[in-house]
Amino acid sequence: MKVCSYNVNSIRARKDLVKDWILKRNNDIDVFCLQELKVTEEFFPFEDFVQLGYACEVYGQKTYNGVAILSKHPAEDVHKGFGNTHWDEQRRIISALIHGVRIINIYAPHGGLRGSEKFQFKLDWYQILLEYLSANHSPKDPIIITGDLNVAHTDKDVFSPEQLKDIVGTMPEERESFQTLLDWGLSDAFRYLYPDKRQFTWWDYQTAAIWRDEGLRIDYFLCTKPLLTRLSEIEVDLWPRRRRKPTPSDHAPLIANLSV
Repeated sequence: MKVCSYNVNSIRARKDLVKDWILKRNNDIDVFCLQELKVTEEFFPFEDFVQLGYACEVYGQKTYNGVAILSKHPAEDVHKGFGNTHWDEQRRIISALIHGVRIINIYAPHGGLRGSEKFQFKLDWYQILLEYLSANHSPKDPIIITGDLNVAHTDKDVFSPEQLKDIVGTMPEERESFQTLLDWGLSDAFRYLYPDKRQFTWWDYQTAAIWRDEGLRIDYFLCTKPLLTRLSEIEVDLWPRRRRKPTPSDHAPLIANLSV
């Protein structure tokens, strides 16, 4: 089963690019976890993806945020949001049980400068995510958390630790929040497979960063122990990011190959 995480940065703006990419890959993705849809459910292009064989579970929001799970296999026990009115004002989490694996797709807050309201919101959101996991799941279960976590976990995950020290996404407080997920019982699947590999998933639109590979790794598959031995490969497909027309997302899709 191939599972893909892709921050599309507006599904309406990127729909044709995503479809072209799917067809270029011979439609080999089984489960799509999309982030930053920027549309409500009523405006999601269901028919385009149904034609490609996907059933779509969408948790959308106008202009901002929004997540979806698109699957060729039955998606059972679907949950949208944390179940908390305050924290679900922003549509950032959706999960489903697919082939016995709990797939949790998230779009973490971007955050802001230290001391700002956005900075604190991000740290609090990570705490709510940890509480949600502890209340509803166990590290003994087969669980994947995937999506845009908006944190570069270590200096290995940025192109220049010196230039990018203590910016949004690399601040120690953010990395500590990310680490709480690992301490709960998750592993960074990419680092498990490739301990020292340099690989990014996001590049700034400015300064042609993609062509110099000056990026950050902020998109992840975090897996519980029962799934680690079932992973055979994780790849970043650069084709959709290295486009000029149509305009790409600033992220590239991340794909995990998982035995079921």
